[in-house]
Amino acid sequence: MLKHVVFMKFKEGVTDSQITDLEKSLAALPGAIEEIREFQFGRDVIRSERSYDFALVSAFDDLEALERYQVHPEHQKVVSKVRAASENILAVDFEIRA
Repeated sequence: MLKHVVFMKFKEGVTDSQITDLEKSLAALPGAIEEIREFQFGRDVIRSERSYDFALVSAFDDLEALERYQVHPEHQKVVSKVRAASENILAVDFEIRA
């Protein structure tokens, strides 16, 4: 199993309605992309100086499934929204080992 973790730091001026729209778009992805095995996301609640504003944690069977997800047209629509709203995006992809 492969975990895909993304952190987003939003640009100044990004509105609550933009974030809500992003959340709705993200929520639709598991129903549209069969490769997704787990999918959680949410806004940061601590809001410390070191915190990012939003995180996504998802899981895929293997690297090939993650690669298919990354190029899927529905995912690409959401990526456009993430890029438009974010000043910085971090990602980590790692294998779960038993």
